[in-house]
Amino acid sequence: MANLTIFQFFHWYYSPEGNLWQHAADQAQRLASLGVTHVWLPPAYKSARGVNEPGYAVYDLYDIGQFDQKGTVRTRYGTRKEYLNCIKAFHNNGIQVIADIVLNHKDGGDEMELVPVQQVNPENRKEYIGGPKTIEAFTKFTFPGRKGKYSEFVWNWQSFTGIDKGENEIYLILNEHSNGQWEEMVEEEKGNFDYLMASDIEFRNPYVREELKKWGEWYIKTTKVDALRLDAVKHISFHFIKEWLDHIRGYFKKDFLAIGEYWRHDVSHLEKYIDATEGRVQLFDVPLHFNFYEASMQGVDYDLRKIFDGSLTQIKPQLSITFVDNHDTQPLQSLQSTVDYWFKPLAYALILLREQGIPCVFYPVIYEAKYADWKDGKEIYIELNALSCVENMLKVRKELLSGMQRDYFDHGNTVGWTKEGMDDNAISGFAVLISNGAEGNKKMEVGKRHSGKTFVDVCGNRQEKVMIDENGWAEFFVNERSASVWIQEEATKIFQ
Repeated sequence: MANLTIFQFFHWYYSPEGNLWQHAADQAQRLASLGVTHVWLPPAYKSARGVNEPGYAVYDLYDIGQFDQKGTVRTRYGTRKEYLNCIKAFHNNGIQVIADIVLNHKDGGDEMELVPVQQVNPENRKEYIGGPKTIEAFTKFTFPGRKGKYSEFVWNWQSFTGIDKGENEIYLILNEHSNGQWEEMVEEEKGNFDYLMASDIEFRNPYVREELKKWGEWYIKTTKVDALRLDAVKHISFHFIKEWLDHIRGYFKKDFLAIGEYWRHDVSHLEKYIDATEGRVQLFDVPLHFNFYEASMQGVDYDLRKIFDGSLTQIKPQLSITFVDNHDTQPLQSLQSTVDYWFKPLAYALILLREQGIPCVFYPVIYEAKYADWKDGKEIYIELNALSCVENMLKVRKELLSGMQRDYFDHGNTVGWTKEGMDDNAISGFAVLISNGAEGNKKMEVGKRHSGKTFVDVCGNRQEKVMIDENGWAEFFVNERSASVWIQEEATKIFQ
C-alpha cells in the first residue's frame, strides 16, 4: 500500500449508547474515499465496568459483546455481531482493521482470594514497605457468564504480578514465578514500571503465556483483524511481546503490522524499546506529539525549524506512527496534552503531507466531539470541532503525495516543503507553507514538471493563484498562524 494512513475511530468520551460499531461501518466508504488505509478500533472486549468505560479496564478478552457479564451483553460500542459486521464493512472498502490489544492487566475479578504480597513504594517499586503479608483481593477470574466457552482457563493470583488498593497502595504478589521481583522492564521510571493498574498479568507464568497465545489465535480467526495496536507496552515484559508477536505471525504466516503505545517524552526511551524488541514493533511518536503541544502553547515563540527535533520520526521514520492527539491526550485525562486548536492544521500538515512516518488521524478532527465531564465537582462542557482542511489534506495525501521532497525549514516562524510528484500522475505534487506567527511567504521549488502550471490553496486560506516559473519555482503564501496547501488548479478535481 502506498501512503499508509491510519484513522483512530473513537475517542475517550464516545457515547456509551452502543452504536460505534454501526457508525464505523456506515463510514467505511467515506474513509476509503479520503485515503484511509487502516482504521484503529477501540478495545472490543467486555470491560470490568460494563459500558461505563472505554474498554481498557479489560475483564474478559473472549467476550466481545456476546455474554451477559458485568451487567451487559453488549460492550460500550455494540454487540459481537455488530463488531464483526463493522470489520467486514471496512474490508469491503479496502481498509485494514487495527485491533486494540490490551494484555497488561485484567480488572473486575469474580472471587476474592488470600494473596501473599509485599507492599512497595509507589514512587520506587523496588523499595519495600514493611514485610510480606497476606491480603484479600479479587484475583480469581472464572467468567461465570461465559461458562468456559472458547477457553476454560481460570485466572488466579498465580497469574498476576501485582495489585493495588488505591494508587498509593501497591503490592507485589509473591507468586511462584516472581522470586519476589517485578518483571524485567525496559522502563526504569518509578524504579520498575511493571505495575500500571488493576491485576497486573504475570508473563513469567508459562500457563498465562500459552493462554494468551491461544486467545490471540482465536481472536484473529474470529474477527479477521489485520493489524495490532499494543496497549501500554511500557508496562509489559518485552520478552513476552517478542514471543507473542513471533507466535502470532508464525501461526498465521503473516507479518502483522504491530504498533506499540510507549508513552515517554524522551525519544531515547523509545529507541531502547525498539532495540529490546529488535524492531518487531512500530511506536507512536509521543515526543513529536509533545513538540506539537509545546508549539501550540508557545505560539510565535516556538522555533518551527526544530519541530521534528528529538522525535522518533527524525531518527527512525520507518518505525514511527505520527499523531497530533489521541484519546489519552483529551481534556481531563491523566495524560492531558491537547494540541491547541489553532495549531492542529499545522500539525496535521506536518504528519499527513510528508513522506516520513505513518500518520494517525484522530476521530474528532473529522467527526467532532462534544461531551461533558466533571472536574473539582463542576460539570465541564468540552467541544472539539472538526477541521475541513484536514479532510482536504487527506485527499491530497491519497492522490498527490509522491516524488522528491524538498524542505525549506529556514525560518523560525514560517517553514515549508514541496513534493514534486511523479510523471505517471500528471497532477501529483504540491507545496505546503505553515506559519505560527505573522503572514508569510517563501520561494520554493516544486520541479520543472510543473512549469507554467497554476497552483491554488486547497485549504481556502489564500485566494490568489500562483504561477510556477520555467525552472519549477514560485513564491507561495500563508496567513498568520495558519497552513496553506498549494496544488495544481487542475488537481482540484480530486475534491469533486
